[in-house]
Formats: sequence, structure tokens, C-alpha cells
Amino acid sequence: MFTKKLLLDMDTGVDDALAIAYAVGCGAEIAGITCGFGNVETAEAVRNTLDLLSLLGRPEVPVFAGDAGPDGQPFRVSEACRKIHGENGIGNVSLPHHGKPSLLPAHRFILDAARKEGDALVIVCTGTLHNLARAILEDREAVAKAHSIVFMGGALTVAGNVTPYAEANIANDPEAAKIVLESGLPMTMVGLDVTLKHRLTRETAGRWADCGHVGGIFSEIAGYYIDNESDRGSCALHDPLAVAAAIEPGLLVTHPFAMTAITDGEAAGRTVARSYPEECRVKNVRAALESDPGFSGRLDQVLRGLFKTLG
Repeated sequence: MFTKKLLLDMDTGVDDALAIAYAVGCGAEIAGITCGFGNVETAEAVRNTLDLLSLLGRPEVPVFAGDAGPDGQPFRVSEACRKIHGENGIGNVSLPHHGKPSLLPAHRFILDAARKEGDALVIVCTGTLHNLARAILEDREAVAKAHSIVFMGGALTVAGNVTPYAEANIANDPEAAKIVLESGLPMTMVGLDVTLKHRLTRETAGRWADCGHVGGIFSEIAGYYIDNESDRGSCALHDPLAVAAAIEPGLLVTHPFAMTAITDGEAAGRTVARSYPEECRVKNVRAALESDPGFSGRLDQVLRGLFKTLG
């Protein structure tokens, strides 16, 4: 039984929505959700998160907004993201608006939650590492009080998904990734090495419509993503796998590395294991290179049960 609290940090698009639903379906306690830029602009991520929490019967979970972009500059969502996630980030599905975000900045909530919850808190990042990097820069020792950090991002043994070198979450703010990876804090990297192996098919998502009103909405949201992410009739379960790994670490086989991120040039956004002995004293990043092949079935089971409960 999972007894920790989750702090989710998201750029809430479609796979983030599936990840939130998975956490709720597993009965995990969510301390709060901090939002940032990536799949959508920060304000849209906040709106999507509030609306999804209400839809899933968890409107009490607090939501916090991070910066609008890296280095104080507005972030521009890529055309690829708009195509894959839809103009609003959730497959162009319109949800009733519910709730308002907290006025506390996202990185301050991360610090407050880590100080308050300590070893009971697991921080899970499924967007850029911007909010976490800001928290680390302000008070690394406070962040260190959390039980663990899990992030979806990067690639070690496979090519990137936005350039040959870089995965999207890292590419959207490589400077933040460098700060987090080099912080010395223990963390688990759930990158493309494993997330691409887990697929949600159109057929599976289509069956959710038989599970009630909420299932029908998620079937439509996921169906848009599947139709636009690739031509394979399925989509990768990036963010849900990261949340699942936080809840059930045994889903992954990880290997320790000292890592950094390249911040400029053609390879900006690339995550690399450090090569020289003097750079490898602190192997704080456990990168997932293998994973339980049955996860996609597990996700379907959890979400179908949730949707039937919600009606």
C-alpha cells in the first residue's frame, strides 16, 4: 500500500491528465499540483489541472502556478505540441471551469511541502524541471527533506523526440534540468528509454466510453492524442509511467549515474551520463532502462475502475 503523499509538477496536457487520473485511481494522496509551461502555457496548465481535478472528484487538491517561461521570458508552445495535445492541451475537449489556483508561487509550495511533509513526500515532475530548479536554488536543503524525486524526461539509450538529442521536457528548459541533475539530490529519471515501450491503443481508450460520463471524456481526450502523436494507432504513456513509478518503484529497473544536461548548441537538452571519474563521485540519478511490460494493462485496469466509480 502506498503511504506517501505525491506532489505533482505538470505542464498539463493529455498524458499529464492520464497521470492525474492514475494517481487518483490508485488512491494516492495528492498534496498539491504545481504547474508550468511545456505542452501548453502555464496559465492553460493551471486551468486544465483545476478542471480535471473537479472532473475526477478531487477539487480540494490545491493547484499552484509557476513562471510563464524560462529566464523570465514568455514561453511559446511548439506547433508539434499544439498538434499532439490540441490547442487547449487536452485534445480540444471543453471542460467546465472549476476552482482557482493558490496565490503561492509553485516553487514556494514545493519548499513548503518538503519542509512540512519531509520523508512522507514524493515529488513527481512530468513537465520541465523549472519549478523544481527554482526551489533547489532557493533552499536545496528543504527540497532534500522529501523522500524522493521522480521525473519524466530525458533519454540515454534512445534518440530524443524533439531533436535527435533531446526529449521535450528537458529541451524546453535545459538550464533547469542541469541545475536539478547536478544538485546531488537522489532522483529517478523515467525517460524515453522506458516510456516509449508502453502504449495506449485507440481500442483500449475507446472502451473507456463504456465506463460512464468521465470515462467518455477521457476516451475523447486520449483518442485525440493517439490520433495525433503517431501513425501507430497508439500513444506512449510518458507521464503516467512516471507517476506509477513513484507509487510502485518496482515497476522499473534503474541504474545509477552522475548526470548533467547540455544547455546550448545543437545538442541542447540532451541528458548525458558524466564520463570522467572525477565527475562521477555522486551518482545521484537512477535512470530507468527497463520496466514492467504489463504497465499499460495496469493503467487500463486502474482507470476503468475509477471511471466506473465516478459514473
